[in-house]
Amino acid sequence: MDKSLEEKFDDAIWVARSLFDRGKATGSVANLSFLHQDKVYITGSGTCFGKLSPNDFAVVGLDGRRYDKLKPSKELPLHLSAFKAKPQTGAVIHVHSKYSVLWSCVPDLNESDCIPDHTPYLKMQLGTVGLIPYEHPGSKELFDAFDERVADSDGWLLSHHGPVVPGNDLMHAFNALEELEESTNIAWELRNRL
Repeated sequence: MDKSLEEKFDDAIWVARSLFDRGKATGSVANLSFLHQDKVYITGSGTCFGKLSPNDFAVVGLDGRRYDKLKPSKELPLHLSAFKAKPQTGAVIHVHSKYSVLWSCVPDLNESDCIPDHTPYLKMQLGTVGLIPYEHPGSKELFDAFDERVADSDGWLLSHHGPVVPGNDLMHAFNALEELEESTNIAWELRNRL
């Protein structure tokens, strides 16, 4: 059974606050979205994960049509692309978490699966993580590069930028994002010790 809109807002606010409080989302640069009755609820432009309320979510259609006056995050096209390419997706989270960004700067990563599976948990929680070549945040070039590769992986790491993680719902996306960040932390530490 689908959760109510209120329950989804509760999950979104809890996820955002948890990420903010632990330094995995800073300032007003992170964004998340979820589906409810064929509409996308996405954090508004300039919102902060540390103090979200239901009024901080813009409502758009899967075609990008806006249903309210709140300006959605400039990275809305990444979310829409993930929803369209992965029909099972019910939520998407994008942050600029430290180890994911550090790992995205490592040269010569495997673009179709860029994070080593030093433990089995990333594959279990998410699957493969594709590397999207660097383009300026919020740019058409970034959205085009993402569209070209979105179907090739289960989650994505934007080069020099951060992870984009889908899930069946917000808690699934959150757990997968947590595992992605932990996996990049392990990969970074091992790379610098071996």
